[in-house]
Amino acid sequence: MHRFVLHNDHIRECSEKLLSPGQVGLLAGWGVFSTIRVSRGVLFAFERHWTRMQRDAGVLRVPFPSDPEYMRTRLLELVTANQAENAVLRVVVVRNRGGTWEGPNDRDFDLIALTGDLHDWGAGARLAVEHDARHAACTYSGTKTISWALNLAFLEEAQSRGFDEVLLLNECGEVSECASANVFISKGDQVWTPPLHSGCLPGVTRELLLTEVRMAGITAGEKVLRLQDLEEADEVFITSTTRDLLPVLWIEGLEIRQAGTARSELQRAFGRYLAAYVAQQKELVPSADREPPA
Repeated sequence: MHRFVLHNDHIRECSEKLLSPGQVGLLAGWGVFSTIRVSRGVLFAFERHWTRMQRDAGVLRVPFPSDPEYMRTRLLELVTANQAENAVLRVVVVRNRGGTWEGPNDRDFDLIALTGDLHDWGAGARLAVEHDARHAACTYSGTKTISWALNLAFLEEAQSRGFDEVLLLNECGEVSECASANVFISKGDQVWTPPLHSGCLPGVTRELLLTEVRMAGITAGEKVLRLQDLEEADEVFITSTTRDLLPVLWIEGLEIRQAGTARSELQRAFGRYLAAYVAQQKELVPSADREPPA
């Protein structure tokens, strides 16, 4: 994590004591978040992150800013303060009121954000498998809530056994997602990812591959996937804001192939889309000449 954090309307030192035990969202994991890539000082696909956070906040009854520019301008101030032109940014909206243990607080929600260095994910990922890890039929399935302990526990257990990530199956035995990534397979010129009713999060990179990123001769869509489908695929890969399209090298208990080219072709197309988005935003909103806090 970098030196400065955003806390509501102010950039603060990360060592400052800013939060209160009476903020019910912190005690109960009642809030929403997103992870955004910062590229050349631009918040990549910010509009999509905002829309998803706003939707999830409505489902989870979390008070949320009414104006996306309220959030965007403050996040850009944090990027400037940390000189985080190429970085990863975590933004969180925490509910402050409600429940038995509510304490004195003059705000309905807190806006918190941090930046950090981009992670090198290497040549690919090794996935453990966790059965019955997603409840697809739950009303709140697919919301990106800060109640993230189960994901972290699944991931830590997998990493303790030498894996990089964990493949989560739902109560029907279907592939849902990873702890912090969506899952795709390719077979010939067709690319598939589990539908949202599998219990997976609607990842922004996933959405872009389904709706915006195009490569001649390759089609992408949603399809119920089981472990057998992963074994029969030409390729398996995972996607996230910080990973782009990362190959899967090994899956616990399965024999998978790395025989196709669809992933690498889509990765190039995604890279072009990102570069075009950043260039457009640079033209629309030139970077302000601001000095970071002393």
